Amino acid sequence: MIVIIFALLIMSNGKAFNALGLKNNIKIISQFGIIAMGAALLMIAGEFDLSIGSMIGFAGMSMALMLKWGLPFGLGEATPFLAFIITLAMTLTLGWFIGTVVVRSGLSSFIVTLAFLFFLRGATEVGFRLINKSTQVSGLQDFKQESWFADLLGGKVFGWFYDIWFAIGQFFVDQGIDRTDQWFTLGGNLNRRGTQWVDGFDARFLWFLVISAVAYFVLSRTQLGNWIYATGDNKDAARANGVPVNRVKIGLFMFTAFCATMFAACQVFDTNTADAAKGNLMELFAIAIAVVGGTLMTGGFGSVVGVAFGAVTVGLVSNAVFFIPTIDGAWFRVFVGAILLAAVFANERIRKRITGGI
Repeated sequence: MIVIIFALLIMSNGKAFNALGLKNNIKIISQFGIIAMGAALLMIAGEFDLSIGSMIGFAGMSMALMLKWGLPFGLGEATPFLAFIITLAMTLTLGWFIGTVVVRSGLSSFIVTLAFLFFLRGATEVGFRLINKSTQVSGLQDFKQESWFADLLGGKVFGWFYDIWFAIGQFFVDQGIDRTDQWFTLGGNLNRRGTQWVDGFDARFLWFLVISAVAYFVLSRTQLGNWIYATGDNKDAARANGVPVNRVKIGLFMFTAFCATMFAACQVFDTNTADAAKGNLMELFAIAIAVVGGTLMTGGFGSVVGVAFGAVTVGLVSNAVFFIPTIDGAWFRVFVGAILLAAVFANERIRKRITGGI
């Protein structure tokens, strides 16, 4: 991660971390991080969820259609809050159902969630095409202008950070520093007119921090965190010691559904659009980020801090093509594949050293 940060800083001549570049990078990192947190906790408990991407598409289209056409069954106009709550109720129910199928059937969560990946994506496209005549919704009004809830999910946060950055830039200008210097952009949040360039991060950054903080607290400070680790390490031993293994797993499937819904809601209220294909391949990125961050594929090991580092690593590389146009964008996938394989080998070596080769 550190190597990538410095390489991107130098190769982009500082553009990747100027006021706008930092905002765009944090945006990508945050949306990766939100879904990776859900995937990581579930992986620590020894399970996978390949339906995350399909859940994102379903949730986004559900909210957008309610905002466009109103509540189901002619119950009236939908507010952003109601659209989100109804959608969340549906996705949590789906998460509960998927988790229940996994624990009751004893089948591999890989196979069960792969089936739901296809089922939910197909049902979303067919259903919403019948309702909306399209799998895309565009042209929604900017609800952030009139709804505090829409602004909370799709607006701007931490504006004070960019205000301070702008003040520093003004100070540099007052001291006579040349604004045409390519490295000046790292020290000044000023546009060409000399006014403030960027006024805040996207709201998904706040939600990434909130979800990460809650996940960290749960894993490191609560009995539920112990149950999650115990379930992934040895579910039979955990069950023998009174851990409600099935409830833990079902709850974590619901948590991944919640993370997918937050991902979709931030996109809908930010861009005022939705697309059933928005979550395509996101389930694989979520798992890859979790593994790069130190989460073992076999369960029982992993950390929130590691997942955050993984999100930064993958997010920066995925966005690098915008700052270094000479790089073919396809190299991003090559990097993810290579770093994923390297992470798996590294994680396995570290695990064996910790456990004495077991």
